[in-house]
Amino acid sequence: MTRSRARAAALLVTVALACTTAATPAFAASRPAPVPTRGQAASGWLARQMAQGSHLVSVFSGQTFPNQGATIDAIFAFAATKTANGFGERAISWLRRPGILSNYIGNGTSESFAGATAKAALAAEVRGLNPTRFGKVNLLRRLSRLLRKSGRYSDHSKFGDFSNAFSQSLAILALTRHGGAPASAARFLISSECKNGGFPLLFGQKTCASDTDSTAMDVQALLASGHHAAAVRGLNWLARVQQKNGGFLATGGKVPNANSTGLAGEALAAAQWHQRAAMARRFLLSLQVGCSGPGFRRGAIAFDSTGFARSTAVDATAQGILGVAGVGLAHLSSRGSRDGDPRLACSS
Repeated sequence: MTRSRARAAALLVTVALACTTAATPAFAASRPAPVPTRGQAASGWLARQMAQGSHLVSVFSGQTFPNQGATIDAIFAFAATKTANGFGERAISWLRRPGILSNYIGNGTSESFAGATAKAALAAEVRGLNPTRFGKVNLLRRLSRLLRKSGRYSDHSKFGDFSNAFSQSLAILALTRHGGAPASAARFLISSECKNGGFPLLFGQKTCASDTDSTAMDVQALLASGHHAAAVRGLNWLARVQQKNGGFLATGGKVPNANSTGLAGEALAAAQWHQRAAMARRFLLSLQVGCSGPGFRRGAIAFDSTGFARSTAVDATAQGILGVAGVGLAHLSSRGSRDGDPRLACSS
């Protein structure tokens, strides 16, 4: 082959490759979006409940207030189902506004709240942000100032110390994801364990009362920090109290609910207790409003078997999704999430 013919042939190959490359995006864009899973549809419903598409609110005495904690639960839910990414991005941007953040975690001088600080740090990590530079606050340094000699993370506030098992487990999870939590923090958590293997909500009580939600959170923290023996004791307790229909009762409750089942199901999934986690998932999906329900409710997860109630459905959906998706907080990430607010694939 002569040089001129070789150049011509090379030019034709280059043009052909360029045409193929140019055509690929158009072909890919024409593909229909995948049918959302039921968990993704639940996230879509939750996203549509957000005020200004960025945060959740609570209503008290006819007044509306921003709800930072519930908004973080939604961030977790979106990441667990890999969907509603735009809502998750707006939510984390809203959360790191100075006024919004300080009203949640405290101002760092006269008051600092351990649980809120830890939960905000975990939300930042889930969204791929640095918790040491979040809304001009080093959340992990703030946490370190709340660590007592006992290993407990405690609130600093004139209103008192309301820290509990959630505060402790969230702190351990956030710190474990960013290099490691102090050994004393896990030791303190393990020391709170009840004789039956479960964990209480409140520390230092005369009678140790195992709590479903607290045990589920503590199990995840203990698994993440490498304390498997204590985690397994908690998991065994969860398995013993799981109902035949797969659901879990809240402490003092009479019927299984989505919130407790979502947290417990997530803990079971994080430990790879697949059969128990699947039971919890089936129960949660039995509470989801399906295609036979009104359009504006479809995808939501009701609090319990009595059916949908707007006052409880937002929290129930956010925490229920965690059990449906089965992704533990130690590994939760929004990376690879899709945009949009998916809906159930109903014919009408």
